[in-house]
Amino acid sequence: MTDLPLALVTGASRGIGAAVAHQLAPTHRLLLGGRDEAALAKVAEELPGAQPWPVDLTDPAALAEATSRIVGLDVLVHSAGAARLGSVADSPADVWRANLEVNVVAVAELTRLLLPALRAAHGHVVVINSGAGRTARAGWGPYAASKFAARAFADALREEEGGLRVTSIYPGRTDTQMQRSVVEHEGGEYDPAHYLRPDSVATAVLTAVSASPEAHLTELILRPR
Repeated sequence: MTDLPLALVTGASRGIGAAVAHQLAPTHRLLLGGRDEAALAKVAEELPGAQPWPVDLTDPAALAEATSRIVGLDVLVHSAGAARLGSVADSPADVWRANLEVNVVAVAELTRLLLPALRAAHGHVVVINSGAGRTARAGWGPYAASKFAARAFADALREEEGGLRVTSIYPGRTDTQMQRSVVEHEGGEYDPAHYLRPDSVATAVLTAVSASPEAHLTELILRPR
């Protein structure tokens, strides 16, 4: 087990992050990132070789301390995210900041701190983006802006770090607790059959990470059928 490559997955306590951890577990040692220590411990119990990695990604000091112990990292999957929706007219500054802080600033800072470890392993960074990172809809401005910025971050990182692989994954609506909150905000009825399964998004991550060494999957787009 100690010979397996190391992967860090944020947002690993539930939803897409937990699904990604399960998909990577047979071929990777895992650090499970998140704030809910009890939930992370539960996921770790299901996955041999997985360890909880509890940290608040928006706390710079805590993040610096947590990353200081990682000297080599093969895969970094950014799955943690926030989704505060609203129209431009109805969204004050704190709504924009909340989305940007989690979806962009934390992603950039975690990656920056781990670049030495990623470079040492010629690693792979995967950013779980969103369909909102390609098309901004009415009522989704603050969230879409953060996802457009996450797309720019990944594109810049790919150009700057030629020794790394960087993949942006753009899932459509996915059956998660976040999606339930979004549908409630929109005033609709929630039907899981209309959405992607988290496992389907996790399979896309595994596909990118498992590509042969000369192949670089830069973008993957998934939509519910």
